Amino acid sequence: MNTDASFEDGAEKPLRLVAMDGEDLKVLSALCQDAVFPATEMQWQPKQQRFGILLNRFRWEDVPQAERAGRKPERVQSVLAIQDVQRVASQGIDRADADTVLSLLAVEYDADANAVHLTLAGDGGIRLIVEDLDVSLRDVTRPYSAVSGKVPDHPE
Repeated sequence: MNTDASFEDGAEKPLRLVAMDGEDLKVLSALCQDAVFPATEMQWQPKQQRFGILLNRFRWEDVPQAERAGRKPERVQSVLAIQDVQRVASQGIDRADADTVLSLLAVEYDADANAVHLTLAGDGGIRLIVEDLDVSLRDVTRPYSAVSGKVPDHPE
C-alpha cells in the first residue's frame, strides 16, 4: 500500500525546494519563517537577474522529532534565491551596517504586480519585481543547535 510522504520523512535531509506559483511559495515561506541573517548576506546580481540571501533558517520541519528526542531545536544555513529579478527596493534596512541582523517573517507573491515581497521583523521589507515567479530554497550546511535553544514564538 502506498502512502503520502509525511513531513517527518524529510527531517534529516537537506531541503531543496522550488516555488513556481503562489501556492508553492506559501510552503517555502512557512519554512523560512523566523530565518535570521546579517544585512550583508543579501546580494543582487542585476546582470544575472538574481537576488539571494544566505539565511540561518529555523528547521520547522524538525521540531516534532527534536521534542520527542528531548534535544534543542535546530537551524541550518540556507540560500534563498529569486530568479528573473528586474528591480529591487527595500525599506527599513541599513545594508552597510554589518551588525544589523534581520529576521524574515514571510515570503509572498503579488501576481498583479509581479512582485515578491520579503516581510522582515521591525517594519522592514524587500520588494522584488520579477518577470516570472522562480524562488528556490536550498540548505547548504549541516543543521546546528539553535543558539536560543527555543522554538520561535509569536504571541498575539
